[in-house]
Amino acid sequence: MGCSCFGVLQSHKDNKETQVQELTTNNVKLFSYNSLRSATEHFHPSNKIGGGGFGVVYKGVLRDGTRVAIKCLSAESKQGTKEFLTEINVISNTRHPNLVQLIGCCVESGNRMLIYEYLENNSLASALLGSKGKRAPLDWPKRVAICLGTASGLAFLHEEAAPPIVHRDIKASNILLDENLHPKIGDFGLAKLFPENVTHLSTRVAGTIGYLAPEYALFGQLTKKADVYSFGVLVLEIISGRSSSKSAFGVDLLVLVEWVWKLREEGRLLDIIDPELTEYPESELLRFIKVSLFCTQAAPTQRPNMKQVIEMLSKEVNLNEKLLTEPGVYRSHSSKRLSSGSLKKSSSAGKKGVQSVNPFATSTKFESFQSVTQMLPR
Repeated sequence: MGCSCFGVLQSHKDNKETQVQELTTNNVKLFSYNSLRSATEHFHPSNKIGGGGFGVVYKGVLRDGTRVAIKCLSAESKQGTKEFLTEINVISNTRHPNLVQLIGCCVESGNRMLIYEYLENNSLASALLGSKGKRAPLDWPKRVAICLGTASGLAFLHEEAAPPIVHRDIKASNILLDENLHPKIGDFGLAKLFPENVTHLSTRVAGTIGYLAPEYALFGQLTKKADVYSFGVLVLEIISGRSSSKSAFGVDLLVLVEWVWKLREEGRLLDIIDPELTEYPESELLRFIKVSLFCTQAAPTQRPNMKQVIEMLSKEVNLNEKLLTEPGVYRSHSSKRLSSGSLKKSSSAGKKGVQSVNPFATSTKFESFQSVTQMLPR
């Protein structure tokens, strides 16, 4: 059913020449189209479990009984050969308990598919933000575990993968949940590999409105801190049970991070808590909210890195809120209301020559980070 380890991808050039590219996939299998069609009952609509800009995802059962998720890239997909190869090579060489495992791929007769491990509880978007019939019971300990697991996977991509990887599209629908609601980061179709000596990468903006860091959305400047921003938004969604990309709050139609900042200034942070959350340790929950605000500050240099985020989330610390600055917000051009103050901050953060104090610098000023966090006595 699957042949191991090494496949060949053919692509047409100038409609005449055929260029053969070797697809090195040391950790995955190459599947035939027929085997996947059989696994999904001819791609029956009842087996469809998701979809997005790059195509449709089906659940299937291989001949050996293994359940899988099959991502079929659409003909209209903007994901070209380069992106497809990137996704395969990135995932096959990057393994962590909080990253979705790629099992194999199919490149046959114009069809391009990725075969992943199947995760029983679909995505966090479905479990947390979906219709009531699809939601999973998520008490506070489960939400904490999802936050920490996602942070762990992201920290691995940023700090331990070689070269480091920026995901670019961290959001609830890309956090998948297994039978125990253990989180795994999926969809590396937008991933970028970062050489060690590159501080930021100017690139075509790709991601989801509501999660986009302003410096990335406005200037195309991509760093790990863009993922940190998206993670901060995700944590606010997990706490509030509300979608950042689909909801507007208050008479001013604020986006989620703006609304939380407004409630902070009014001393009403507990108002964001999901009504489904009936029991929680107030001090820990408030700390999670404040950490997410540190992650979504307008200037990327002000945001912590993911290892620091894990430390702040997992330990009882007091956060020095005097160092906390207003969040950055990006809106599409169609939006009638712009957060000019936040955008101005994010604009200056992206321009050359503008200096800002970084309380989270890890190399030469880690003591600054310690001034932000103070361990509480047990």
